[in-house]
Amino acid sequence: MDKNKIKEAVRDFIVAQFLPGEDPESLTDDTLLVTDGVLDSLGSLKLVAFLEETFGISVDAHEVDVEHLDTLELIAQMVVAKGG
Repeated sequence: MDKNKIKEAVRDFIVAQFLPGEDPESLTDDTLLVTDGVLDSLGSLKLVAFLEETFGISVDAHEVDVEHLDTLELIAQMVVAKGG
């Protein structure tokens, strides 16, 4: 799957789940999701469940962190690397 489609799907999920009423376009590829508090630990787990179900990948426990989930770009890179 192409990175832009991954980012679009993840952006839509995050806006629907964690930023209701926000404009999806306000969530850029570089918005800091974990660092700026958009995703807390429970939110990160919900996002991982979404990624695994949507893209058919498996996210390891050590990957549920700021280094892998802090931006749409990082998330898309991880999904592509895992073959999603």
